[in-house]
Amino acid sequence: MLAQQKQQIVALFQAALAPIVAGSDLTPNVVLERPRDPSHGDIACNIAMQLAKPLKTNPRELATRLVAALLADPAAQGLVESADVAGPGFINLRVAAGAKQSVVRTILEQGEAFGRGASGDGHHVIIEFVSANPTGPLHVGHGRQAALGDALSSLFASQGHQVTREFYYNDAGVQIATLATSVQARARGFKPGDAEWPESAYNGDYIADIAADYLARKTVSASDGLPATASGDVDDIESIRRFAVTYLRNEQDMDLQAFGVKFDNYYLESSLYADGKVEAAVQALVDAGKTYEQEGALWLKTTEYGDDKDRVMRKSDGTYTYFVPDVAYHIQKFRRGFDQAINVQGSDHHGTIARVRAGLQAVGIGIPQGYPDYVLHKMVTVMKNGEEVKISKRAGSYVTVRDLIEWSGNGDITRGRDAVRFFLISRKADTEFVFDVDVALAKSDENPVYYVQYAHARICSALANWGGDVASLTNVDLAPLTESHESQLLAKLSSYPEMLQRALVELGPHQVAFYLRELAGELHSYYFAHKWLLDDNEQLKLARLALAAAIRQVLRNGLALIGVSAPEKM
Repeated sequence: MLAQQKQQIVALFQAALAPIVAGSDLTPNVVLERPRDPSHGDIACNIAMQLAKPLKTNPRELATRLVAALLADPAAQGLVESADVAGPGFINLRVAAGAKQSVVRTILEQGEAFGRGASGDGHHVIIEFVSANPTGPLHVGHGRQAALGDALSSLFASQGHQVTREFYYNDAGVQIATLATSVQARARGFKPGDAEWPESAYNGDYIADIAADYLARKTVSASDGLPATASGDVDDIESIRRFAVTYLRNEQDMDLQAFGVKFDNYYLESSLYADGKVEAAVQALVDAGKTYEQEGALWLKTTEYGDDKDRVMRKSDGTYTYFVPDVAYHIQKFRRGFDQAINVQGSDHHGTIARVRAGLQAVGIGIPQGYPDYVLHKMVTVMKNGEEVKISKRAGSYVTVRDLIEWSGNGDITRGRDAVRFFLISRKADTEFVFDVDVALAKSDENPVYYVQYAHARICSALANWGGDVASLTNVDLAPLTESHESQLLAKLSSYPEMLQRALVELGPHQVAFYLRELAGELHSYYFAHKWLLDDNEQLKLARLALAAAIRQVLRNGLALIGVSAPEKM
């Protein structure tokens, strides 16, 4: 049932209740639910049982009065088919067939806008994801973040939120220093295994590629920052660092481009130090009386905010622990006007949540509790040819996003991107996931993205074979859609906007993938059970084609939301 129809039924109940609660201080909250047993009806409401005690009346008698008033209301005509009282006072309603069928016309009229809403109007949300330091190609974990973060961003945008996609990374620090010394060693002619090779160096082939381009004095550029031209001097470690960082940021850009992901902003961790924001955050916490010194270190009183123990902010050597710049960064997010901040990160970040939130509360500038939200994902295991793939020659120690896209598409980037995107959001983020490349390549029901895309292509084929004007289906008589398969499909289509709202609230874009698989499954079953184009009943045929066109539109809308294509032929 569509949200508007639910609102109309709630209004019917409120109108029926008005004379009953008149003169009291009761403000009834009418909640509509789906009956556990579909045979009981389409909607259940227990408002009579809630109000019976304060009204000092029998709940079943109250329910009977409400049903009579509701059915007598002219606004119920064409919307409510029947209503009855069950058990101690449950009210069960059946929605009129025409009201259920109207979702088809609504979808065909709204097209791409079906499912979109305005609940987030005026709400600014920043979603940070991937945020990989430029020390190597993006790995599969980054791919899961990219799929989750981009789908979540699209989900929020679809409901009217103003969304900023942000990539946060560090171009300094220990990892970047290791990158520079690794490239320097390669530029000097050393390789992994040589006595001169640094023990902590990165061993992937990409280090040799960077070194070769550095010696060739090439210029590289990325989507953020200035271009970097190599000096070619193997002793100039700063030139090597700057060139290597820009080179790998460009590599990340190409990985993300292949994945179809774009960011609105890039934020450097080093800028927090350069601009004095880390020092300012620490001073604000000191001024707020939320810190103390012990054994030469500065501690934050995180136990005042639910943490299991206080945490060191500044170590005895004067350096900050890793959660401190995170606090400074999120203070900036809040000051930049973001009502909600969502971080999509690996589950290894779980330990930082309490201390970052504690720091944000302690600073005392009005940041709400629970800011930021976190979506933490677990590991992805890659299987290929029946065996686990643990390393990539190019990366040296892990499977890259580009590897996965190329393998899953067998050279077809679009097909590979579709498979990787769909697969990586098809499970809840907090569950481990096995990505089977062989399944991603399969052209069968076993492959979920193929299964969904084929449902879309199947409808396109049927409509093409019909040869009529699809736009004309908006005006066909939908009354013939009474078969049980059709009732299930109508209910499924009606639930699409509600599913999107639930997925947003729960920060669970996997629900979109679940929904699409279920809708595709019902479509395939319906397709084999009925001959849409061969039916002699022209009115029934047109109604079924209109239903199919509506299903196609919702499949297309859902796939677009998660960044997956909707091919017309397969």
